[in-house]
Amino acid sequence: MVKKVFLLTVMLFAAAGLRAQKQQVMLDKVVAVVGSSSILYSEVDEYARNMVAQRLAEGYTTDRDPHNEALEALLTQKLLYNQALIDSVDISAADIQTRVEEQLQNMIDEEGSIPKLEAKHHMPIFNLREILRQRYEEQAYASSMQAEVVNKVTIIPGEVERYYKHIDKDSLPLIADQYVYAQITRFPRTMTEAKQRTRERLLDLRERVITGQAKFENLARMYSQAPGTAMRGGEMEPTPLASLDQAFADALAELKPGQISEVVETQYGFHIIQSLEKRGNIYRFRHILLRPVYTTDELSTELNFLDSLVTEIRRDSITFEQAALRYSDDASSKMNGGIVSNHDVLERFNAFDAKLTVTKFLKEDFGRYKSLDDYNALSRLHVGEISDAYLTEDMMGNQMAKVVKLVQIIPTHVASLNEDYLRLEEMALTAKQEKAFREWLTKKIDGMYVYIDPEFRGGAFENKHWVK
Repeated sequence: MVKKVFLLTVMLFAAAGLRAQKQQVMLDKVVAVVGSSSILYSEVDEYARNMVAQRLAEGYTTDRDPHNEALEALLTQKLLYNQALIDSVDISAADIQTRVEEQLQNMIDEEGSIPKLEAKHHMPIFNLREILRQRYEEQAYASSMQAEVVNKVTIIPGEVERYYKHIDKDSLPLIADQYVYAQITRFPRTMTEAKQRTRERLLDLRERVITGQAKFENLARMYSQAPGTAMRGGEMEPTPLASLDQAFADALAELKPGQISEVVETQYGFHIIQSLEKRGNIYRFRHILLRPVYTTDELSTELNFLDSLVTEIRRDSITFEQAALRYSDDASSKMNGGIVSNHDVLERFNAFDAKLTVTKFLKEDFGRYKSLDDYNALSRLHVGEISDAYLTEDMMGNQMAKVVKLVQIIPTHVASLNEDYLRLEEMALTAKQEKAFREWLTKKIDGMYVYIDPEFRGGAFENKHWVK
């Protein structure tokens, strides 16, 4: 909840930023100061308007004065920002630059041209870019500071049980229908040929850079399949080798600034890497990522194979569990009758822990952690039925064919300690984090310079320490 509330603050503050800048000639008045940061009435007013509009769109309102609520949200953000500077909290400059350019491009597209955008805001585009940079930088510092506070909070099983026993039972969440399902996946048998085609494409791109026909960063923007870095010309945030895939790190370590690697294969696909700079154990670099792409015929072969296999299963010539063990390419499920878990998600984010493993998925989990294609197939099945074969992608974006079996639908129910321990653990942890953050915030308010204009001190602040 702490993170969700702050995320709302960031989103609304970003939306308010430029409009407040435009209106400041008419509305500007400093209504509060936190540390070295001031808050203008125009910022509070626009934040409040956005907040009310968003809540109306979601179908609810609150009794609290929106201007007072907006002011407290901005006070919190300014305090977090100032404390982050004091504590030398790290942020990603590259991510901020990407967000700025994306937002600026959206604004240009909305107005139709740069001159029209400049005319609307009465300032040149480089001023708009700097305003956005400052806004996003402040948000990044504030978000990172808050993360440092709440991420230190942990919880043990005994605390979860006490939380469950003492919580008002009317406050327990209603857990929507959950799906338990099994799968059989097949990558094309021509993977070797597809990988070779991918290598050859990357070698061609590498040759174009080396011979001066193209710039590495331009080719990354055009062809790289790494969504987080393609728009930045393939450049990643400076990082130590230890945080990279081993094969990637080994190749990067061999490069001098300006050099380009041979093709490197990792769990994510195939790369070429350009070293930019090394400072101590921190590396700056660019990369281009490509994944194997298959022809229609190659994919159709696996679809046909799975359709034939499903026919055999429906005839009871082989069980689904036997078929998964014998034919599935998914190592994490084939040994368990094909039962799907979140093992791939945990592994992808280096957070594998047996106690975090789940085999029950909400509808909302599909599209976030599991493929929407899976849900579309499952939604047409009754318990025990098997889908026809369909094409989809794994978490890394690799194409494959798949069939699924709907094993169980757990109906909507009130959360219980036995059935929904992980979700209750999350609730208990969130409650503990919120308490820790409130205590930290109060301590920092008391120790930091905070001034609120007398006209704005009478509101119903959740934290009474703001008014000194």
